[in-house]
Amino acid sequence: MPLSTDAAVVVEDVHKSFKDVHALRGINFQAPKGTVLGILGPNGAGKTTTVKVLSTLIRPDRGVAMVAGYDVARNPADVRRSIMMTGQFAALDDALTGRENIELFARLMGLDRASARQRAVDLLEEFDLVEAGGRAVAGYSGGMRRRIDIACGLVVRPEVVFLDEPTTGLDPRSRQSVWNLVQTLKEQGITVLLTTQYLEEADLLSDNIIVIDKGSVIAEGTANELKARTGASFCEIVPAEASLLGPAANALGNLVPPDFRFDLAVENGRIAIPAPRGSATLAEALRRLDHARIPLADIALRRPSLDDVFLSLTGQSRPSETSDAT
Repeated sequence: MPLSTDAAVVVEDVHKSFKDVHALRGINFQAPKGTVLGILGPNGAGKTTTVKVLSTLIRPDRGVAMVAGYDVARNPADVRRSIMMTGQFAALDDALTGRENIELFARLMGLDRASARQRAVDLLEEFDLVEAGGRAVAGYSGGMRRRIDIACGLVVRPEVVFLDEPTTGLDPRSRQSVWNLVQTLKEQGITVLLTTQYLEEADLLSDNIIVIDKGSVIAEGTANELKARTGASFCEIVPAEASLLGPAANALGNLVPPDFRFDLAVENGRIAIPAPRGSATLAEALRRLDHARIPLADIALRRPSLDDVFLSLTGQSRPSETSDAT
């Protein structure tokens, strides 16, 4: 029997090293049942190692990791029966049809022939793939392949689903389709752990977000809570020419924080400064720039995004698009 717990995933002081590389350094977090947990972090932060520990692909060196009430080290078989995992690339047989792929997975999971056939019918309807179900997967679009991949993993209802960058390489329409599937999983009471390189994806889908860097959780909270850490709003200034970024920063004076990252401003062609007084900060910035006779292409107030949070926490504008080695 699984151990009693109110959370679908519990991670306490988990460590993992690969020789001299300390991938996880006492990581801690929880994911309540029926919620979506977004996992963000730069390349090499420990996201992939975390998912591999929780899915029993590797054992932690020490600490406790519980999934669906089971200890990943002591009860790995029970954990595997309780989870579904999908990566960036769909694990499908291109020569088979969508229906045949689902039936194959169902048979591998122990369903008899009749039950496997009925389960395929139900999942094709649920995932809006009835018409495509009779076609070979080789002719599917990226979004359709991802939906069939997830459908195969739901042949037997899991308690926890791991989605590792599920929309990487998909077009906007296919990405929206996967987003809808994540919402459907949540509505069914399934817990989802989502690693993603798209910060807007984490913002939209996650009930809670953890940011991992150098093997530790450095921040946790809802998207709005994390955004609040960077300030209520920003004043974004775009000089008429990139060569005016330096003079503009000088003209703004003490409105620019001491740790202002000028290299990022040069790269993006803009300056973003905290605006704790909202429109009053914008008006003061405009007055100073006008006094310095610096022409502007644009100036506006905006709320902080998860990109801003990620930059302030890790020094990177967004998670690396390369799968992290640890």
